[in-house]
Amino acid sequence: MSNTEKTVSYTTENTYLTQNELTSKTKNVWLVFHGIGYLSRYFVKYFNGLNSEENYIIVPQAPSKYYLKNEYKYVGASWLTKENTATEVKNVLNYIDAVLDAENLPENINLMVFGFSQGVSVATRWLANKKANCKLVAFYAGGIPNELTAKDFDFLTQSSTKIKIIYGDQDEFLTPERLKDEKVKIDNLFKGKAETITFKGGHEVKPEIILSLI
Repeated sequence: MSNTEKTVSYTTENTYLTQNELTSKTKNVWLVFHGIGYLSRYFVKYFNGLNSEENYIIVPQAPSKYYLKNEYKYVGASWLTKENTATEVKNVLNYIDAVLDAENLPENINLMVFGFSQGVSVATRWLANKKANCKLVAFYAGGIPNELTAKDFDFLTQSSTKIKIIYGDQDEFLTPERLKDEKVKIDNLFKGKAETITFKGGHEVKPEIILSLI
């Protein structure tokens, strides 16, 4: 008996969340990618301290939902896994583009791209694919995919974009060996332009760090 894995294309829908209003007073638009286990409506709370008139927050929702801790009570979500990754990346990038098309953002705003944990892998892949003009990119407590190269980020290193790398000094997922590898990768990809910010703490989002990025 033999099995054949086939592929089919179909149309699907997914939610995303926005916070505040997009008006003539808006200065910054944040495109925020949450970490594994979050839903966008819970992750957005970390941005509550930003000036609501000047900052508009867009939080895409990772598509794969699951119950947390096997309790069938709380729901989290994941962006990607090692299964069929190339196709899933393509699907996620198409979804993000659809979100931004729906938002129809004005050209005269500062685009701030923020990824936390697993969201870093999505943020970096989207940036490498889209070559978006950004005021700030912030990669917080996450790893950058190995397939990305310095050429993918020439558009950032040759611009005035601020690049921030953020992590806690007690992050249980960032071993000394992994930190060393990531530092080499970051230096190669961003040609020494990235600024590293560390804080006392673990694998967690500090709202005060977000405020400091403005």
